Amino acid sequence: MLELYHNAASTCSQKVRMVLAEKSLDYTSRPVDLIAGEQHAPDYVKLNPNHVVPTLVHDGVVLIESTLINEYLDDAFPDAPMKPADAAGRHAMRLWVKRFDESVQGAIGVVTFAIGPRRMLLELPEAVREANIAAIPDPGRRAIRRSVIEHGVDAPEFEGAMARLIVLLDDMEAHLAESPWLTGAGFGLADAGVLPYILRLDHLAMGPLLAADARPRIADWYARVQARPAFPVAVSDWLPEPLLAVFRTGGEEVWERVEPMTRGGG
Repeated sequence: MLELYHNAASTCSQKVRMVLAEKSLDYTSRPVDLIAGEQHAPDYVKLNPNHVVPTLVHDGVVLIESTLINEYLDDAFPDAPMKPADAAGRHAMRLWVKRFDESVQGAIGVVTFAIGPRRMLLELPEAVREANIAAIPDPGRRAIRRSVIEHGVDAPEFEGAMARLIVLLDDMEAHLAESPWLTGAGFGLADAGVLPYILRLDHLAMGPLLAADARPRIADWYARVQARPAFPVAVSDWLPEPLLAVFRTGGEEVWERVEPMTRGGG
């Protein structure tokens, strides 16, 4: 039996749900309300000491870290394989997902909290907001979260985060000239891994970065991903329109200030 502790809008939850859907795997859904701080609840922290989602439980075995969960799913359920068959291809795939974990995930977190749920969080009682921030176990992540919620796109971390995302987009655009997907002829773990970051930029009203006149290969890739049967099952059917409206409105309000940061040379 598969149980997934996840959040509808969480990027890491989306990438795991995408792999589950691509493999047509049924699971019991265990939603975790991140705004309410349920990821810090003692019972959940027993499962995931990092206070994050997702967490997958398979026949009683607890699995954390979305990238590792996706590799586990591909190993445990090899039908419709999502890793390249050859060793060099798997190395290339792991270079992508290593980059997502080490650089992109942090960057998208900065951009998201500086724009998306920031207003919602600022409307919470200060004691509640501070308690949720204080519960983040890593002090560096705690400091960054507090900074971007307090200062938005003026936070000192914001421009550097946007720069990392622009480099990712440019590298994807160049790579997709060589193959239809990030690691070859088929949709794979690297594509599932990057999808939530492209989706988040879109939801934050940064569509011009993904448009056909700016990055035609990414635009084509994104359209093909959204056309896959797994996409609504894993992503779009989960996303509440009120939350998307908050993201979209927040992005539109700051786009004139953010857009100059997206040009070459900062």
